Amino acid sequence: MQTRFQPAQLADPAMAASEQVIRKCVHCGFCTATCPTYVLLGDELDSPRGRIYLIKDMLENERAPTQEMVKHVDRCLSCLSCMTTCPSGVNYMHLVDHARSYIEQRYRRPLPERMFRSLLAAILPHPQRFRAALALAALGKPLLPVLRRVPGLRRMSAMLELAQTPSARPAAATTLPATAKRGRIVLLKGCVENVLEPQIRAATVRLLDRAGFEVAHIDNEGCCGALVHHLGREAAALDAARRNIDAWSAELGRGLHAITTTASGCGTNLKDYGFMLRNDPAYADRAAHASACSRDISELLHSAGLPAPTHIRELKVAYHPACSLQHGQAVRNQPRELLRAAGFQVVEIPESHLCCGSAGTYNIMQPQIAAQLRERKVRNIEQVQPDVIATGNVGCMRQIGGGTELPIVHTVELLDWALGGPEPAALAKRARGST
Repeated sequence: MQTRFQPAQLADPAMAASEQVIRKCVHCGFCTATCPTYVLLGDELDSPRGRIYLIKDMLENERAPTQEMVKHVDRCLSCLSCMTTCPSGVNYMHLVDHARSYIEQRYRRPLPERMFRSLLAAILPHPQRFRAALALAALGKPLLPVLRRVPGLRRMSAMLELAQTPSARPAAATTLPATAKRGRIVLLKGCVENVLEPQIRAATVRLLDRAGFEVAHIDNEGCCGALVHHLGREAAALDAARRNIDAWSAELGRGLHAITTTASGCGTNLKDYGFMLRNDPAYADRAAHASACSRDISELLHSAGLPAPTHIRELKVAYHPACSLQHGQAVRNQPRELLRAAGFQVVEIPESHLCCGSAGTYNIMQPQIAAQLRERKVRNIEQVQPDVIATGNVGCMRQIGGGTELPIVHTVELLDWALGGPEPAALAKRARGST
C-alpha cells in the first residue's frame, strides 16, 4: 500500500513502524474471510483491510480520531486471525496497538465510558483488587435483569455475568521428588487466572516437576500488561513490562531455561516485550532476552517431553485453540499432540480459527458481538459431541463456559490428570451431577 508520511512523522519510531506495516498490505482481502467481525457484520470497515485504510488515513494525516473511526477500531478483537491468513506478512497486531494508543491520547470518550475503562484498568491487573471486586459483584447479581434492559448499562451487566465465583483454591502445589533438574522455569503468576482458576497453576507446577524442571518463584512480578495494552494505555503496559523484567533479571542472568505462562493472551504479550521496549536503552536488551525465553506451557512441555500416562482416560476432547495461541504465537499442533499422547481422543472443532469473543476485556466492552461469537463457537463445539472442552486460556474458559453445559478445562488439567494428578474439578462436578 502506498504511503505519504512526511520525514518528520517518520522520526517517531512508532509512526515509522506503523508505516512499514501499512506498506506491506497489498489489498488482497484474504483477511476478510477469517476476520470474526467481518464474518458477522459484513462491513468492510470491520475487516482488517478496512481498518488499515482507516488507521492509515488517521496516522498519515495526523487526524483527530472521529467517533466512527473509534467504533471500528474498538470492534477489533485483536484475535490476529488476519495475521495467520495474510500472505504478505502484515503485522496487524503492532499497527492496531499503535492505533489504540493514538486514540487513547487524542480522543475524548464520553465520561461514562472513560470511567468504565479506568475501572477495568484499575482492577483487573491487580489480583487483590480483583478478588474484592468479585465479592462486590455477587451483591450486584440480583440487578442483572434490570441492567440487561438498559442499553447504557449493557457493559456493566456483561461484567457482572462474567464475575463468576472463583474455583476453590487448591492445596499448594508442592514439588515432587526428583533426581535431577533440567533447568529453572519462571511460571508467570499473572492476575485474572490466578484468582479465577488457581488449580491451573497447581497442575502446571506438577507437570513441570514431572518433566524435570524446577519452578522459580518470583515475588515482585505482576500482570504482563496485556489488559491495559489493549485499552490503549501504552505507558501502563510498558511499566508492567519493565517491572516484570526487573523481577526476572536475576533468573535471566543465570541461565534461565524459560519463562512460561498458562494464559496464552499473556504469552503473546510476553513474546512482544522485545518490540514494546525496543527504544528504551535501559531495557531493550533485557526485554529482547525475556521475549526469546518466553514459551507457552504447551510449547514448553511438548519440546521437553512428558512421561507416559499412568491412567488412560477414554474421553473425547474438543480442543479449542485460543486465538492468542494459534494466531498470536503460532502454537497450533503442540497442545493437540500432548493430549493425544496422554491418551485422549482429540476432535477438531469446525471454524476453529474464529474467536470465541473473549479477547481480554472484549466480552465486557463489546458484549453484543461477543455474545454472537460465543453462540457460534458453542454451536460448533456441541456439533462434535465431546465429553469435555480443553483450551489454553482462562478468558476462553469463562467465555465459552458461559454458553454451554459441557465441562471446560485448561489443557494442563487434563495432562496432569492423565499423569496421576487430581481429576479436574469441572469433570468431577459434572460426574456428580449425572449420578
